Amino acid sequence: QVQLQESGPGLVKPSQTLSLTCTVSGVSITTLSYYWTWIRQPPGKGLEWMGTIAYIGSTYYSPSLKSRTSISRDTSKNQFTLQLSSVTPEDTAVYYCARSPRPGTTDFHYRGQGTQVTVSS
Repeated sequence: QVQLQESGPGLVKPSQTLSLTCTVSGVSITTLSYYWTWIRQPPGKGLEWMGTIAYIGSTYYSPSLKSRTSISRDTSKNQFTLQLSSVTPEDTAVYYCARSPRPGTTDFHYRGQGTQVTVSS
């Protein structure tokens, strides 16, 4: 059974870096042809694809967020991590990690329950 669980602080101050970790169980993140993705949903808005790290470690980022986003992984812990720098209140959202069929999509095979992140001083 594949499960994903997001973890990280629920409150981040403006200009700081948001860091979230996704712990995956039931499948290795290095499994061939699997893509691991961060998605967010601001209040009252739709899902937004942020970025993806592939099974081989290559990364893909949303053009609108690329300058502030970094996704990495720890294969020994079966985790992947999102870092979003210079956050503003507009980055307030529910953040999800997911296993997706390809980069650049909010479609998913499995998704975590999501974690609320609020950017506020």
